[in-house]
Amino acid sequence: MKGRRRVVGLHAAEAALNNTPDQIVNVWLDDKREDRRLTELRQTLMHWGIVPQPALRKKLDALAEGLNHQGIVMELNAPAERDENDLRAALEQTTSRSLYLALDQVQDPHNLGACLRTADAVGVAGVIITRDQSVGLTPTVARVASGAAETVPVYQVTNLVRTLTLCKERGLWIMGAAGESARSLYETDLNLPLVLVVGAEGKGLRRLTRDHCDFLVRIPMQGQVQSLNLSVATGILLYETLRQRLSSSN
Repeated sequence: MKGRRRVVGLHAAEAALNNTPDQIVNVWLDDKREDRRLTELRQTLMHWGIVPQPALRKKLDALAEGLNHQGIVMELNAPAERDENDLRAALEQTTSRSLYLALDQVQDPHNLGACLRTADAVGVAGVIITRDQSVGLTPTVARVASGAAETVPVYQVTNLVRTLTLCKERGLWIMGAAGESARSLYETDLNLPLVLVVGAEGKGLRRLTRDHCDFLVRIPMQGQVQSLNLSVATGILLYETLRQRLSSSN
């Protein structure tokens, strides 16, 4: 499925040029700015045969919808959220090293963007989000993801419990993140086809989601703070999974 998505700011624009230059549809540039990075971006765009449209700051502000555009806004012909049928097809390719991330009603675009960026770094096969009470692939998500919104498939599903059941049927284990779990992340063997499920900001996993996990793990906390930022916790969980897998292959 294709859709149009705006990319805002120098870093996100550079990532789009590095990863998917053929998907760039429109570019608006502040022709009053002459800083080095913007000039280099303009030259790279011209190299790809993309002619940026000069735009006043007021227009860029409107296109960026309040985000810090730094003088550039892009529009990409990029993949939109995929659906359950796309996920079903992807699950047919499940292997012993398959790794998915499921986010249960995550609403903060900065958290979703950061999770996508980490998912790309560790080789996650796809990120599953819920259709209701969740943020989608917004410009803020794309900006924070720094290119990962174009490289990591995002599957938007109506019923997460049904989706987790489907994942189980395809041979994946379901691991939920829960601070009250008796099992530490570092005492758990993660060398198995896996779906990591992380709950919403401040709420954690919903009861039905939790009940459909095969096991729950916690991140050990030694200080007085009892919880971590969602994207930070997700990064720790994903990188421990990667660490174990790399260690077992040596």
